[in-house]
This record gives sequence, C-alpha cells and structure tokens, in this order.
Amino acid sequence: MFTLAHFSDPHIGPLPRANMQELAGKRMLGWLNWNRGRRDVHRMDVLEQLLRDLHAQAPDHIALTGDVVNLALPGEYPAARAFLEKVGPPDRVSLVPGNHDAYTKGGALRLLSAFDPWMRGDNAGAHPLDEEERFPYVRLRGRVALIGLSSAIPTGPFMATGKLGPRQVSRLGPILEHLGHEGYCRVVMLHHPVRRQDAGPTAMLIDADRLSAVLRSTGAELILHGHIHSGLIHRVRGPKSMIPVVCTPSASAAPERARWPASYNLFTISQRQDEWRINLAVRGFVSAGHPPKELRTQELR
Repeated sequence: MFTLAHFSDPHIGPLPRANMQELAGKRMLGWLNWNRGRRDVHRMDVLEQLLRDLHAQAPDHIALTGDVVNLALPGEYPAARAFLEKVGPPDRVSLVPGNHDAYTKGGALRLLSAFDPWMRGDNAGAHPLDEEERFPYVRLRGRVALIGLSSAIPTGPFMATGKLGPRQVSRLGPILEHLGHEGYCRVVMLHHPVRRQDAGPTAMLIDADRLSAVLRSTGAELILHGHIHSGLIHRVRGPKSMIPVVCTPSASAAPERARWPASYNLFTISQRQDEWRINLAVRGFVSAGHPPKELRTQELR
C-alpha cells in the first residue's frame, strides 16, 4: 500500500515589491491582474490550512504539479523555496514546473535553480542540470515510479500555453516502456492538461497529440496535472486500457471566491496479483469558515 498526495497551483503571495524594469512586458499585465482580484482568490491562510490537513494524512509521497509562484519575479523565489521546504524534503516531494514558474525566460532559469532539489531524478547526480537534461525525471518509491515532465515555457501576453518539445516526448516513450516492463505503477506528472479541449487555445498543451500518441503506445497507470484550477477527472487511451487523468484545483483558492475551492487528491495505490488498484479520496473546502474534509471518493482502477 502506497499513499500519494497531489496538490497544485499554490500561487504563493503576496507579490514582492518590484521596479518598473522588472514589471516590463507581460509581467505588468500579470501584476495588474493580481492586484485587481487574483490576490483575493489565492489566499495563504487557505493554503496553510490545506497543507496542515495534507500532512495530517501522513502520505508516503507528495506530488506538486506547478505554479508555485505568479510572475517569476526574482523576489518570489525565496518565499517559494521556503514554502517547498515546509511541504517536505526533496526526497518526499516531487515537483514539476508550471507556466507561472517560467513566466519569462529569466524566470525559467531561476526556477531551475530555486526548485532544483525537488525536480531531480534518482540518478541525476550532483552536477547542475539544464531543462533538457532534467526532464523527464524518474523517481522510484517502492513499486511506484514518478515521472516528471516540464510543460512550462515562457509565452506572450494573454497566453498560458505549455509545450513538452520533441526531445522530452521522445525520451518519455522508452522510459514508460521500461518501467512498465519492470512492473512499476507509473505516475506521470505535468502541469498542463493532456487534452487540448480542457484548457482552450490560449492555455492548452501545444503538443498534446504527441504526448497522447506515446501514452497510447506505452501506457501509464495514472496522470496528474493542474493548471485549469478544477477537479476534472477523465481517461485517455493506453495500449490495453484507459488511463485515469486527474486534475486538482488551486491549493490556495478561497472557498468564497473560487468556482473550485482549494482541495487536494489522496491516492491509495496497491497491487493485486499483476494489476494495480488506485483509489482516490479528495479532501478540501466546502465553504468558508470550515476546515478541510473528505469531499468524495472514487475507484480509478
């Protein structure tokens, strides 16, 4: 029995002070958007309560599928790093970046440095890794294999699309095939949805079709993502059976302001003969002023 917690999109606030040069371009639009309403949706007291409840469940491992920061400002990363340390040590927490973590080209470089220990595969070694070397990464925890992908790319104004790129996708296939042959429960983590229609043209995974083709060929037991701030659950085709794909709302979404209040997923993974069984319990907020609780359960496999 293995218990995996999954949360996403904490969007750590408040924003630090920034000069006009730092707010040039797309960041200015994001800064205005934050101050016009997003700061009231993403509340740190909500995030703190949710994280306390998550820790109380004592999961074996925690998956975080991106958007730790907001505008990739230099001043955001120290607070984000402190938050990750509070979530758990790098060997107990696996992170993949989101589009807000790589809001600008400079932000993409900073996230690799600030979040490095939480985004390293088991065999990565100690030398610095760039994005092409780093992803996909693989972490083996018992008979569960966590495969981390990066769909985080800098984009233009009003765009929040993601992209894996041909090199990352081509490396993913052999990894999934090998892990499947070895009998691991393969959990794929990325920020953007697998299906284009779940995010729309301005926020979708651009090369979703390439990823889907790999999954149809090699399979996986579970796919986790964030980005769209919802509790969407669906399935995509694998070589032998359908693969459950599970999203989770923003972990800081205030119950009185968000369509999908803050919640997280708790997966119980077990093996029966040669089959993997995965059960989901969703825990989170129903309304303001009440602590998180179990919202629903579902058998995924």
